Amino acid sequence: MKKIADVLHQLGLEDQLIQEIEQVGRQITVATEQLLIAPGMQAREMPLVLSGTLRVMREDAEGREIFLYYLEGGDACAMSISCCLGTQMSEFKVIAESEATLWMVPMVQIDNWMAKYRSFRKFIFDSYHDRFDEMLNTVDSIAFMNMDERLMKYLLDKKQSSGSFVINKTHEQIAQELNTSRVVVSRLLKKLEREEKIELHRNRIEVL
Repeated sequence: MKKIADVLHQLGLEDQLIQEIEQVGRQITVATEQLLIAPGMQAREMPLVLSGTLRVMREDAEGREIFLYYLEGGDACAMSISCCLGTQMSEFKVIAESEATLWMVPMVQIDNWMAKYRSFRKFIFDSYHDRFDEMLNTVDSIAFMNMDERLMKYLLDKKQSSGSFVINKTHEQIAQELNTSRVVVSRLLKKLEREEKIELHRNRIEVL
């Protein structure tokens, strides 16, 4: 597993800033499916992903969810920064897609580092840009893709984020993340299997 200093050096941050991040931050490990940020919560720390993957979801008032994007090694959650800087409550949730190791940075430091370090401003702006592009891709898939296309995109995104052709998800879990029914997901997965794009197994899917 990478150390925080190694990850920060790869992001192009200054040595002095890296030392400050190491001094004020703390490392945590979250288990698979553990909730990190919930709707209504005010984020007091920004998670930097050292290893593993986080899943960012949007939840409505009735508890229905839709998948937005993944956070992987070296990524920061731009929406948690936005909520904190605007002193707003979270309107999204962050869940560990797999066991993940995170470096938690106090939000009170963000303004100071953005004013003091050009490299940190660039990192934050790049994070906003990348997450915004990923959310636009999600919006495009909902607006312009059929459900079978959305499902295949979801599977390919999951394969890319995990680095594995095997996806350990139930049909019900996939349906929740795509905001559709389990019956629809099961039918479309069978269709993709007939087209030899995937293989179905008990509680897992293999992308071919």
